[in-house]
Amino acid sequence: MPTILYDDKLKMRLKRVEGQIRGVLRMMEEEATCKEVVTQLTAARTAIDKAIAYLVATNMEQCILEELSKGGDSRKVVQEAIELLIKSR
Repeated sequence: MPTILYDDKLKMRLKRVEGQIRGVLRMMEEEATCKEVVTQLTAARTAIDKAIAYLVATNMEQCILEELSKGGDSRKVVQEAIELLIKSR
């Protein structure tokens, strides 16, 4: 099984999302407008989508290298990465 890289850059992205969600909850408690809340939720969703893409991209390289070192087919790893990205949407 390939080693998955959860680097500091990814963790920082997710901490920012966590802060965004806390901010949305605070906005709701303060009765912000629907438009303001939806705008912030959309920003959080976009940040999560980017975190997923970053995770898949950074790990695809490692997975391909490991697959090639075993004499395997890197196309299979690329296809799995594409399927993960499609599933995440």
